Order: sequence, then C-alpha cells, then structure tokens
Amino acid sequence: MKIILPILLALLICQSSFAQKKIWNETEEAKAKRLEWWQNDRFGMFIHWGSYALAGRHEWVKKRERIPDEEYQKYFDNFNPDLYNPAEWAKMAKKAGMKYAVITSKHHEGFTLFDSKFTDYKATNTPYGKDALKEWVDAFKAEGLKI
Repeated sequence: MKIILPILLALLICQSSFAQKKIWNETEEAKAKRLEWWQNDRFGMFIHWGSYALAGRHEWVKKRERIPDEEYQKYFDNFNPDLYNPAEWAKMAKKAGMKYAVITSKHHEGFTLFDSKFTDYKATNTPYGKDALKEWVDAFKAEGLKI
C-alpha cells in the first residue's frame, strides 16, 4: 500500500504534464517567444477588484463568511465606485515605470466588471451602470501600457 500512493502520484504528475503539453501544443521556442515581452517588461500591476470590495474585508468574503446570496446582494445593489478613475490609475502606473497591468474582470462569485450577454450579474446592471472594464482597458492603452 505504501508504494501505491507514490506510483499514483507520479502517474498523475506525468499525466498532467502530458495533458498540458498536448493542450497547449507549445514548443519551448514558442513558449520563450510568448513570454519574451513579460521577461523584458517585468514591472506591472495586478488589480483585484469587484463588488466584494464594498464589504471592506477580503475578496473571498462571500465564501469564507458563508454569506447567503440574499444578504450578499447589497454589494451588487450598491456598487457605484465613485473614486474609480482608470485614467488616473494608468497615468500613475506609467509614471511609476510599469509596463503592463492585469485586472480581475470576473470574480469567482460571478460578478463581472464588463457587459456580458451571458449574465445579469455585471457592473452595467448596478448603480454604476457602465462597463468598468472597457474604461480601464481604454485608459491603460491610452498610456501605452499592455493589458
């Protein structure tokens, strides 16, 4: 029995590695080319933001605190980020020397910062009423930052 577990673990790792290569079908040269910009640019920003920010605690607030949908709805109903200024964020990022930015466009609880035909749980249906992601993309591109 003690030998079976390591063998199963080894098989799982090999299968995962094989599946990844098969899915991506990516050579080492292609991978190097794909990552070249990142290795060159290095300094960037990761923004993790959404309706959960209204709770003022952490991004996993709904799951970790086991908040029911009915109670969590207040964050959606009140999502109206009055201090959201992606143009200012982009200018500060560029001034700091950043070359790229990443943003959470849809969080695990399903809330999207963009307009989507696949869900009503989106920023365009909140009091904010706009596609927050589009504003962000446009602002960062205008500053010449990769997104």
